[in-house]
Amino acid sequence: EKIGNTHEDQLSLAAMQYNRGHYQESIDIYKRLAINNRDDLAINVFLAMCYFKLDYYDVSLEILNTYLEPFHDSFVAVNLKACNLYRLYNGDAAAKELKNLGTVDRIISLSQLIQHNMVVFSNGERASQLLPSLLEDIPEARLNLAIYYLRKADVIEAEELLKGMEPSTPQEYILSAVVNATSGQIKDNPTLIRSAQTSFQAVGASPSECDTIPGRQCMASCFFLLKQFDDVNIYLSSVKSYMSGDDDFTWNYGISLAS
Repeated sequence: EKIGNTHEDQLSLAAMQYNRGHYQESIDIYKRLAINNRDDLAINVFLAMCYFKLDYYDVSLEILNTYLEPFHDSFVAVNLKACNLYRLYNGDAAAKELKNLGTVDRIISLSQLIQHNMVVFSNGERASQLLPSLLEDIPEARLNLAIYYLRKADVIEAEELLKGMEPSTPQEYILSAVVNATSGQIKDNPTLIRSAQTSFQAVGASPSECDTIPGRQCMASCFFLLKQFDDVNIYLSSVKSYMSGDDDFTWNYGISLAS
């Protein structure tokens, strides 16, 4: 059965495109629907979700506020606003926004997604307590728990957690690369280091990521592992102005310049 032009069918088509990661196609459908259905304010939430996925956090926030004016206590919309604030500013701003939903205990009890995001916004606080139970239901929980282990220098746990994962998103490729690079250096394992190089290059050379800050950092990491420091310096210098408060970036850039 073909999808028709009814409002419901087009909403379904937009959702399908979103689930496939085709966010711009989803946006185009939602925009058409919004023009003909101005009273359906929920479309703004769907649009905001798409723009968030495309890293247009300021645009997402602006659209989202249109929905939040009449529905200020919407669980979904407040959570998405908090995610935008986290990307634009920091975890404190995001957590403050979530507190509009009530006390911390009530917020955490609302949903598994909120539990997960509160851990992220608090820089990993309670990660070992809350995230393991969310691994089957929230894909990002596995990634963030692995990040928590890496910050604790527990590479073995991070490696075990990601074992068997086939990366499909830039974030998954990057995390897999970091784990393989770290483990490869510890074990002096060239195979793991080559795998890390390949993953970093897959992100940094992809058309959708090559001109982003993470994409350029990935190319720098790839060349770093190859010990091609002139190339590392080119990529790191291109994002230097955006990383002034990042001590890890400064450390790695200094090592590369000195090599």
